[in-house]
Amino acid sequence: MDKITLQGGQRLRGEVAISGAKNAALPIIVASLLTGGWNTFHNIPDLVDIKTIKRLLVDFGVEFEGKETLRVNAGNIKSCVAPYDLVKTMRASILVLGPLVARMGRARVSLPGGCAIGARPVNLHVKALQDLGAEIELKDGYLEAKASRLKGAAIYFDISTVTGTENIMMAAVLAKGTTVLENAAREPEVVNLADVLNGMGARISGAGTDVITIEGVDSLHPVEASVIPDRIEAGTFMIAAGITGGDVKILNCNPGHLDALTAKLRETGMEISLIEGGIRATGPERIGSVDLKTLPYPGFATDLQAQMMTFMALGNGLSVITETVFENRFMHVGELIRMGADIVLQGNSAIVKGVKRLRGAPVMATDLRASASLIIAGLAAHGKTELSRVYHIDRGYQKIEKKLSALGADIKRVKA
Repeated sequence: MDKITLQGGQRLRGEVAISGAKNAALPIIVASLLTGGWNTFHNIPDLVDIKTIKRLLVDFGVEFEGKETLRVNAGNIKSCVAPYDLVKTMRASILVLGPLVARMGRARVSLPGGCAIGARPVNLHVKALQDLGAEIELKDGYLEAKASRLKGAAIYFDISTVTGTENIMMAAVLAKGTTVLENAAREPEVVNLADVLNGMGARISGAGTDVITIEGVDSLHPVEASVIPDRIEAGTFMIAAGITGGDVKILNCNPGHLDALTAKLRETGMEISLIEGGIRATGPERIGSVDLKTLPYPGFATDLQAQMMTFMALGNGLSVITETVFENRFMHVGELIRMGADIVLQGNSAIVKGVKRLRGAPVMATDLRASASLIIAGLAAHGKTELSRVYHIDRGYQKIEKKLSALGADIKRVKA
């Protein structure tokens, strides 16, 4: 199993280009299930999760060509079964449920797995599909769904859910009549998917707000579209620049997707400025401690909470970080404490008392964003940090060690 080693203490300087967003690319690739013919998607990141969704769709009979520009043809679907062996590795696999039922009238999808950061139940997906007229039952760990044709309905999500919004939006585009999603997720990735679906001939309005309206159509056609830049990767590099006292130009990103993070980083004393094509992030002389609470977009992203906690571990004061999105997203805390951080957990809050320095240590990634936080800690720590279970980082960051090395970090991947 590969490891990443870091020798801390180097200031990051230079430019880094942000890859396409994993959380946008996955549903967009899945959306090809709704059409026949070749779709063309640009800015696809080279990640393990992308390879997983491609393997899953290949089992359905989907054809692929290319990599960063990916051509996808779902004109000959021969199977509607998403097996446990693939679905268990990635929760986003549940996204195939809606499109398969909408186009093929049936689906058999294993209950999903992925990062162990919370329950993230699929009951919201199931209830919404049932509201659209699908018959669904759980058999031997599989959701079995069928419908002659879905029918539009008014759907209210009890909890704002990104994958739930995306799944039902894809299902509803081929439903008969009008579907209204209330308390819909507002994330940029949802907007990106809606734009792609509209390019295929769907009639979706309101994406980016909490009420999305979908006028069902009889069929869709292939499209050429681009995946948005990864706001979480961009935010990770902004925080990395801050904790190392660096000066980094973060290119190919959308600053408007990072407003909540930018506001907090400026509170810490960082200088964040807009430049052509992205953001320039400059670390402070002294890191100011700030409080934060994770919230659905446009609030502070839960996917940046672990990285920000590492930053606050070196803050000049006390920081309270409250997690409201996932109930089990503090698994990185124990590893940060091993590196010298002073963190106490109280319910869904972490009390972080800034220390003067972190120390390099052997640490273990527990999930995707936790692994990013530990790499950030290693960049700032005194001595050597060795990160194991790096397959987590490979799920969501394209060649992160090479990008950091180009900025001056002493980091390398040790092959198993």
